[in-house]
Amino acid sequence: MKTQKITPHLWFDNKKNSAEEVVDFYKSAFRNVEIKNISRYGKAGQEIHKQKPGSVMTVEFSIENYEFVGLNGGDYFQLNPSVSFFVLCHTKKEIEDLWAKLKENGEVLMPLDNYEWSPKYGWVQDKFGVNWQLMLEESQSTKEKIVPLFFFTGRSHGQAEDAIKFYNSVFKNSQIEGILKYTQGDKNEYALGMVKHAQFQLEEQTFMAMDSGIKNDFPFSEAISFIIDCQTQEEIDYYWLKLSTVPEAEQCGWLKDKFGMSWQVVPSTLLNKMLQDPDNEKRERAIASFMQMKKFDIQQLKKDFEGK
Repeated sequence: MKTQKITPHLWFDNKKNSAEEVVDFYKSAFRNVEIKNISRYGKAGQEIHKQKPGSVMTVEFSIENYEFVGLNGGDYFQLNPSVSFFVLCHTKKEIEDLWAKLKENGEVLMPLDNYEWSPKYGWVQDKFGVNWQLMLEESQSTKEKIVPLFFFTGRSHGQAEDAIKFYNSVFKNSQIEGILKYTQGDKNEYALGMVKHAQFQLEEQTFMAMDSGIKNDFPFSEAISFIIDCQTQEEIDYYWLKLSTVPEAEQCGWLKDKFGMSWQVVPSTLLNKMLQDPDNEKRERAIASFMQMKKFDIQQLKKDFEGK
């Protein structure tokens, strides 16, 4: 059963590394990793997904009780630092052990070192392309151990504050906990007045955001999207109306907002139940149904699933 309203969805090129391989690696790196569910591709929709029927489609897993979904989707999108995952470590041994594992055949963006904001911090892109920011926080005051961070660069540079305020207006149980901006004292004209670091809540889940302090370009893409688990058609309609701004990006519940962030507005609980049904024909009908949809139509999905 899902406990998060909003869940990060990672797109992997399974010609190079499958979602299963990625999760196995994380099992060796983190202390607490659990596979929650595995779904498989069917024959239905093969002209769209182009994957072998019966092969693994998604792996739902958790790291330190934070839920993820990994998709074997092919080589369409590439992971980059636009979305990273902040990991709050509570001991020096924990952060050093995790750092050593995640940097294996990966790329260090900022070395694990002493910085003004933390006695131990580092940013690494692991060998699968997923970005992690590790920080030592011995106080253990933060509720979540893993927190997604939105990194605004290139065309999106300078939009972090607007995005935070927009998302807080869209999602329920949301609040801005703090926004720290670049000032004259930072001696950074490129980022002056922009967000140096911010923390906020969406659906009682912690998120972070920042504008880049240097010129670079890591655009948001479908490589990392966020699933919004909806229970009713009314809820799906609400998020679709509020978030979708790019008509050509609308497919299978996916949409793209005005900042370039990708979201999946999905009846996850219902869909997972259908995809785990022991009746293969029902599963195939469900896949064929939603593969043809842009915005999810729950009533139509149920009819197609039952063959009515």
